[in-house]
Amino acid sequence: MKVILSVEPIRYPLTGIGRYTLELARNLANLHDIEELRFFAGTDFVAELPNGAEAASSAPATRLQTVKRTLARLPFLLDIYRHRIDQARRTNLAGLKDAVYHGPNFYLPPTEGPSVVTVHDLSILKMPECHPPERVAYMSKEIDLALSRATMIVTDSEFVRQEIAETFSWPLDRVFTTCLAGSPEFFPRSDAEMAPALSPFGLQPGRYALYAGTIEPRKNLVRLLDAFEQLPQTLRQRYPLVLAGYKGWNNTAILERLHRAETQGWARYLGYVPDEALPHLFAGARLFAFPSLYEGFGLPVLEAMASGVPVVCSNAASLPQVAGNAALMINAEDAAGLTEALQRGLEDEEWRRDAVASGIQQAAGFSWKRCAEETADVYRQALKAAA
Repeated sequence: MKVILSVEPIRYPLTGIGRYTLELARNLANLHDIEELRFFAGTDFVAELPNGAEAASSAPATRLQTVKRTLARLPFLLDIYRHRIDQARRTNLAGLKDAVYHGPNFYLPPTEGPSVVTVHDLSILKMPECHPPERVAYMSKEIDLALSRATMIVTDSEFVRQEIAETFSWPLDRVFTTCLAGSPEFFPRSDAEMAPALSPFGLQPGRYALYAGTIEPRKNLVRLLDAFEQLPQTLRQRYPLVLAGYKGWNNTAILERLHRAETQGWARYLGYVPDEALPHLFAGARLFAFPSLYEGFGLPVLEAMASGVPVVCSNAASLPQVAGNAALMINAEDAAGLTEALQRGLEDEEWRRDAVASGIQQAAGFSWKRCAEETADVYRQALKAAA
């Protein structure tokens, strides 16, 4: 089996889709029935996977992203750019009818052979108010194009699989779920091991609650802050809420609410946390909170469980599949229920012991090796359908 994998999403620092693409590439390379695995980025093949050192010194890549962001605000020019890029990709992929092309980030170029696209979620369509308008317009077109070209679709959860089939009238036997997995760097750690990594942030192991993810409306953070504020003051002071992650779009109200909480002494915003420190930040948390309104998968929940940290999360979208019975789940819009769950998660020692054990077991059921094997099965289905 010959496979062409787009590795364009691998940009440092890695996003969730970048991590997915990197782990998929590494694990596909270890499968014996893939006789040839080639990487594609931009408009041509590349010899190796992108790495952090190269990305840090890659001014052209930075300029390309700036150009794409600028064009996203100019639909007419964006269509011209898209057409030219497609033509260049078509030229460099010509004649490769015996290889499966996989676009792991919503997009597919025109190909002569079978193709697979990963659609991670449909938040751009289901919750457009949570994205910049130009991103909604751009991605809506790209998703339509990808689905018109795809032989098979891959997604991260059964929830999104059903959503894709219903939204686009795609037959379920052409949409496949390949669950993600946590990085092996996420595992329980001793206080002595965590302390040096947490010290620069002014944190102590077991003395804070954590949210990690983008700071954007879809993550339901204003409601999380409101719910946390209703906890007893002594509990908030003992276990302040720490938030870590990039500032996303439309976050003014969130940041204003967070600033008020910081001035009151029961919340902290760390911003982006480097990859090498993030596993320690997870493992050191007393509780992980993730009340998101919509998730295609919800990888931070899995990473927290693998780290031996009890989890409180919403029951929205794919999160029940990811968390199983290991998390304390609440309705994403129930602020009072969230407060109650947070208090139990911080104080109920019996529940915490059970949650740690069941969370580690739940996380162990997911692996990148399995994700790669299931993805390779989809490639076989695509080749069979194209034969």
